Amino acid sequence: MAHRGEGLVQRRTVAASSDNQASKPTQDEDEDLDDKLEKKSRLTLLEEIILIGLKDKEGYTSFWNDNISSGLRGAMLVELGFRGRIELDGSGMRRRSILNRRIQIKNDAPCGDILLDEALKHIKETEPTETPQSWVELLSGETWNPLKLRYQIRNVRERIAKNLVEKGVLTTEKQNFVVFDMTTHPLLDAGAKQQVIKKVQDTLLTRWVNDPQRIDKRSLALIYLCHASEVLENAFQSLNDEDYDLAMKRVRQLLDLDTDVESSKNGADELMWAVVASFFK
Repeated sequence: MAHRGEGLVQRRTVAASSDNQASKPTQDEDEDLDDKLEKKSRLTLLEEIILIGLKDKEGYTSFWNDNISSGLRGAMLVELGFRGRIELDGSGMRRRSILNRRIQIKNDAPCGDILLDEALKHIKETEPTETPQSWVELLSGETWNPLKLRYQIRNVRERIAKNLVEKGVLTTEKQNFVVFDMTTHPLLDAGAKQQVIKKVQDTLLTRWVNDPQRIDKRSLALIYLCHASEVLENAFQSLNDEDYDLAMKRVRQLLDLDTDVESSKNGADELMWAVVASFFK
């Protein structure tokens, strides 16, 4: 059994003012605080995956994890779909497998996130369009066609980490690894990571429903993409053995679903299921 970490809940106490006469914050201070809290709460799927995969004190993800690269590219596509920027083309009279359907632009307005906008630009400029599976490979640089290497989005993990530094979730340090120095990004706000981990745990345990169409779409996508990125186990380290076994059983249930069937259900997010199929079909 894997080592279980400490519990997720950390209690924080606020010291009382010695004279109990703390000054009342101004309206500007309140607005600044609200803006910071709102900014922190708007984590992308990519940022959540990095947080779950991050070694908290060391400030980097595992050197041996190659799958996180493609998982993050899949997260770009799902996030763009959730933001209404891309969708799948029509299935036609003879309904095609979701793996064979192609991505098309729905709205080419920038998202305001440099990685998402870079991916959106590539998709917009490509004719003929590609399937989600092909886009995961192209954005990762996994192609034998030298003309398509320009679609590769580089330094993704480092750029996501810098976004999290700007949001106050990570910090930046320099570490010496004997033969080279490396910029790392240790965890600064443990509460932000715990919130993401709790979302994954609650989706599979306390808020579990035996119908994927009734599960929160962002939470469902996060579970699939974390599994594809080989970081999902990190979210279970604090669970007791019974809850761990139950969570893993439900993950296997999700992996066994027929993505063509799920994507055809009323209200289903077709693009999300197409990305899932590209990893697990």
